[in-house]
Amino acid sequence: MIAHAGAERRVQDMNHHDHLCLAYGDDAEQRRVVAAYLTEGLRRGERVMYFADTSAPAEVLGWLAGSGTDPGPALATGQLAVTTADESYLAAGSFDPDAMVAGLWQEVEASLAAGYTGFRVSGEMGWALRDVPGAERLAEYETKVNAVFAGGPASAICQYDTRRFSAEQLAAFHGCHPGEVEPEPLYADGTLRLVPSFRGGRRTLRVVGSVDYRTCDALAAALETALHWPGDVHVDMSGLEFIDLGGVRVLAHAAARLDAGRRLRVGELAPLLCQVIGMVGFADVPALVVTARGAGA
Repeated sequence: MIAHAGAERRVQDMNHHDHLCLAYGDDAEQRRVVAAYLTEGLRRGERVMYFADTSAPAEVLGWLAGSGTDPGPALATGQLAVTTADESYLAAGSFDPDAMVAGLWQEVEASLAAGYTGFRVSGEMGWALRDVPGAERLAEYETKVNAVFAGGPASAICQYDTRRFSAEQLAAFHGCHPGEVEPEPLYADGTLRLVPSFRGGRRTLRVVGSVDYRTCDALAAALETALHWPGDVHVDMSGLEFIDLGGVRVLAHAAARLDAGRRLRVGELAPLLCQVIGMVGFADVPALVVTARGAGA
């Protein structure tokens, strides 16, 4: 099954035909996703490749070891290969999207011929920010390579560090992927999930489920994390089913704590709830900007 455009997939649920974007904002999140993705591929009997850039190959192997997976046996048999961007994307001294796509097709075929159940690969894309010939063709590559993963028993995660890529770049590259890796929720129980995500190249807190007296504290804690993100704080309420007055009060209080010039932008809120916010006076909080569902963030 191929992920639909914009779909989020937990890394442990990834399968053949997935080509997902990982936009991460901290090193711990990157390590967690990479270790889980590589480990699962080894467990399934797939051939696994990793193209490092800002991380050293030995560091990546350390992520595996730290998560309880000994990479030694897989390295010895050739099931696992960890190399660098210079030895993969830029092996010819410049970046050629067509040559890279052809090379990945060959890797898929070679993996199957060697008896592996499939092929999975992940690469750190920070090399594209260097002054290297062909780096401007990265979006072209991300679009063309979709055919590799859609057409065979293969999957990929392309990694973008949001601290290095601009919002415009993130939006463009994200749009080239059929889906994205879902980050670890800041909170999740049977009624509410609070998930950091990226929409339009910007970090966003998605609220999915119901906010009431039992989960107001969880929303407050998640917003406390979001207040440390740069720029305006964006909250996506498209998945919200219910929020009580206490939850609305949490939003208003978080907005009131923002530095001058910053805004808490609550988007995709049901129109009726937008009216409630106005009726109880929270719309008077200058830093709280509420946008009704369907009107855009």
